[in-house]
Amino acid sequence: MIGLDAVYVLLGVMFAAFAVSHALDRSWRSALFWGCFAVLVGAGSRLPDIANGLLVIVLAVLAVMGVRPAPVATTDEQARTQSAAKLGNRLFLPALTIPAITLAGTFLLPLVKANGAPMVDPKQVTLISLAIGAVVGLAFTTVLLRAPITTAMREGRRLVDAIGWAAVLPQALAALGGIFAIAGVGKIVAQLATGYIPMTEPLVAVVVYTTGMAMFTIVMGNAFAAFPVMTAGIGLPLIVGKFGGDPVIMSAVGMLSGFCGTLLTPMAANFNIVPAAVLELKDRNAVIKVQAPTAFLLLFANTALMALFVFHR
Repeated sequence: MIGLDAVYVLLGVMFAAFAVSHALDRSWRSALFWGCFAVLVGAGSRLPDIANGLLVIVLAVLAVMGVRPAPVATTDEQARTQSAAKLGNRLFLPALTIPAITLAGTFLLPLVKANGAPMVDPKQVTLISLAIGAVVGLAFTTVLLRAPITTAMREGRRLVDAIGWAAVLPQALAALGGIFAIAGVGKIVAQLATGYIPMTEPLVAVVVYTTGMAMFTIVMGNAFAAFPVMTAGIGLPLIVGKFGGDPVIMSAVGMLSGFCGTLLTPMAANFNIVPAAVLELKDRNAVIKVQAPTAFLLLFANTALMALFVFHR
């Protein structure tokens, strides 16, 4: 059965290619950084915990020291403009290929069986379809542009270099959320909240939960990492347990409240730092500044929605 491990191996190969490219340019810190990350992503589940921990420490030390990548050779603006004019709207086809294959794979791959068993893990079928779509999109792009595969590696590395070490934050912060949940941080949050805020009214619990989801997401950069902490600390014991709220509505609107925090934090590098790097904006926080009013309005709306509907079954 093809599972999520295959996707991680594919990602590991990509980052290993970046590491090799850096090594060829004698950017040793960058080569070591992305090489360690490639090992963690591609083979972390097969390594002992101590090895994974040491690799994470090496990444942290290198990030503090600065990875200092060498410049990547690329085309100039005139060449890109001429290529875009020649290809026209066909430039969008590779990008559209990825969601099309992801959608098709999500519905069709569960039907593919080998010896009566699913060929693809049903729980991970969407992510596996996305990986297949990315590979097909890459192949389509090389054919459309008549470019060697090394061009994709070089341009991919250029994007990752523009983002820097922050590119690893989504994975690191998601893991941190799991650690927080196991360590019982949710219980500590509940104790602090109930110790300083009178939880005598359902509305107060709702405001603390939605606001806490946004704030934890700002700190951790990932609403999925904030969710188990705030739900274990405030959502389940107070909104559901004490005041009898609907856990489904609480969970759904709570996640949306966390996503409001995603719009406000540079820790969500894939949403807020990547676009600034791709567009070569001078202000790395320009995306966050534009999104901030929307984030606060949505947080208010989510709080109102939960207050209106979570206690009416």
